[in-house]
Amino acid sequence: MKFEQKIIPITPAGQDTALSACADAEPFALMVLGDSMEPEFADGEIIIIEPEGLATDGSFVLAWHNEEYIFRQLVKTTSGWALHPLNPAYEDAAIPGLDSVKGVIIQKKKPGSRKSIKHYVKW
Repeated sequence: MKFEQKIIPITPAGQDTALSACADAEPFALMVLGDSMEPEFADGEIIIIEPEGLATDGSFVLAWHNEEYIFRQLVKTTSGWALHPLNPAYEDAAIPGLDSVKGVIIQKKKPGSRKSIKHYVKW
């Protein structure tokens, strides 16, 4: 049986509530949609976001960009900061500053697999 994949927005269209549905410091989970972060993050994997995580050069982050949330790698450039997709078919997106970052990815997991957990921060 094939299931239809549905896109569920994080916030109502046209509103940037900065993830107000979650407590400010409470980690939350999202599903990776698309191939922009392959090969490290595959479509359908679950990522855990820490809203108060420390975003540094090379961190995987959830950011507010062009009126939508975007999952990318944060990179320091000569002119500031950019959101970098791991898949070379997509382009980097410059951001005005770290205020655009809404959370840091701390973990990923493949649904249905207990052994597929990978952490992105040191405990």
